[in-house]
Amino acid sequence: MSLSRRNILKLGAFGTVLAACAPSTSTPKPAGTEGLKDDGVKEFPLTSWAYNEAVTKEPLQAAIDRYAAANAGTKISTPSYPYNDYLNQVLLQVQGGQLTGAVQLDVAWLATLAATGKLLDLKSVATGQDYAAAPLALGQSKGVQYGLPWTTAGIGLISNTELLTKAGVTSAPKTIAEFEAALTAVKGLGGGVVPWAGMTKVDQLKDIIPWLWEFGSPIVENDRIVIGDDPSVEALTWYKKLYDQKLIAPDVNRVDARALMSQGKTAFYEDAIGGRAAVTKSSPDKDLGTKMVPVARPVKNAGDKPRHLAWGQIIVVVNGAGAAAAANFAKTITTDTGYSIPWFTKAGLPPTTNAGQAATEVKNDKFATDFTSQIGVNSSASPFWIYPQFSQMEKVLAEEVQAILIGKKTPKDALMAARDRMNALIK
Repeated sequence: MSLSRRNILKLGAFGTVLAACAPSTSTPKPAGTEGLKDDGVKEFPLTSWAYNEAVTKEPLQAAIDRYAAANAGTKISTPSYPYNDYLNQVLLQVQGGQLTGAVQLDVAWLATLAATGKLLDLKSVATGQDYAAAPLALGQSKGVQYGLPWTTAGIGLISNTELLTKAGVTSAPKTIAEFEAALTAVKGLGGGVVPWAGMTKVDQLKDIIPWLWEFGSPIVENDRIVIGDDPSVEALTWYKKLYDQKLIAPDVNRVDARALMSQGKTAFYEDAIGGRAAVTKSSPDKDLGTKMVPVARPVKNAGDKPRHLAWGQIIVVVNGAGAAAAANFAKTITTDTGYSIPWFTKAGLPPTTNAGQAATEVKNDKFATDFTSQIGVNSSASPFWIYPQFSQMEKVLAEEVQAILIGKKTPKDALMAARDRMNALIK
């Protein structure tokens, strides 16, 4: 994972590209399964951002080399783009007919790519495989199995137990009141410590979504955005209070939060499971990994269910020459533990099959098992992901939340404005 893992794309250009790429029908059909009939072509590209990043490039190349050695005649090229510009580039090339083969996707992008009508239905490939039910579902859009799950977990709080212990916090906060008390205690340490590296830059303020859930807002109901309701206003009033009390800092995104955690300067930040590799790799504290502990999202009322935003990566296949070979490669590296376990041990990205999740290497990794039990099991897809316009919708929400934080608008006014702007996008 690079430090830019969760940054949003450059949305001005992306909005234009998406509008141009969107098909005329609101219910696009998959390219079908005809592309999965073996055409004898053994050469295909694997388009990814993983090959563009230091933590994942080497293990991905190792997987490609192993597969090619086991499958005579196979040649896999590796076009790659930085994560921040990835979806923009892939959309342009898919719509222009310049991209085929296997493509790595963030699960949030599936509906957007499916809307091009160029993805193959991979149900026949996934049937009978050992995929766990929840990861497999993340590869579906409108009931079609477009993607094979490569890794999955969630986005959640990760704590620095050393800082918490210094502040006198000896157990993970379970309620929002306990969380606020812990942040106040950490603030008392001084020394430039940011109690919670919560998101405050526009490019990452979509992290507010699970907090809206936690306060009781459904966000989307009957295909309409409903923020501006009492629970969402209460959530943003609380977040603004923490901002004003300097329990969270201004101008922080995932890059900044990971840097603060790697330097031992924050007690809490939010990330996907793979973020640990990036944080520990850049940290001067070689024992930091043992101090990083996943924490279930604090709930409003004791006994409530923690809520987290789902996160994961899938592999889709774009129709074209070599599609059958690309689909077989995608199936192999996502189901064969000879590939998925090295991917986990080198990149920190958990397998999606029952056998992979039960492997000794995974079970013996305390961080991974804690992340799954505290965060992964209570993760849900964003309510916006079903819309091809999801990225613009997240940007609207982020802009209005930032307006709250800097005091330009009240929580009620900003959230109602966000509601109206987002509903206009899905008319």
